[in-house]
Amino acid sequence: MRRRSVTRAVIGFAAVLVLVVVALWPVYVRPRTDPPATADAILVLGGARDGREQLGLRLAAAGYAPRVLFSDPYEYSATMNRICHGGYRFEVICFDPSPRTTRGEGRELARRARAEGWRRVIVVTFTPHVSRARYVLGKCWDGELLFADPEPDLSIARWAYDYVYQSAGYTKAVFEDC
Repeated sequence: MRRRSVTRAVIGFAAVLVLVVVALWPVYVRPRTDPPATADAILVLGGARDGREQLGLRLAAAGYAPRVLFSDPYEYSATMNRICHGGYRFEVICFDPSPRTTRGEGRELARRARAEGWRRVIVVTFTPHVSRARYVLGKCWDGELLFADPEPDLSIARWAYDYVYQSAGYTKAVFEDC
């Protein structure tokens, strides 16, 4: 009898897990991204070194925007130091968001966009973060946000971590304003 209960519990847990993964697949694994278009700026959100910095630089070099803003919440990063002090034919602006979260990045975006009269910004982040970043930044600024990602190759363990992490971040964001 006990064995049957354990088996049912395991099957029930597995079924719920499959449902959660399937339901959140379009949110974290295949989020809506946008084709690049000319914009007032490109905003590269902070995070793991997954190709987003290079994508932001490539988009600017291709002429999609005259400036790239890099969120730089790191104590020290050789990559960010090189980017923030490199010589580019477009403007590079590095900032430390406050707080050091997507919310802080949204606040900085809104502040600069209002001051400069921006209407469209390309946002670069990584795949599991796109949907949540769209939600959070949209709470901070009502301009047009186009999202791009470098489509990183993540392990199953990393995908599982990001499902949990991004879900917790979404839950927190629902209760916060910008």
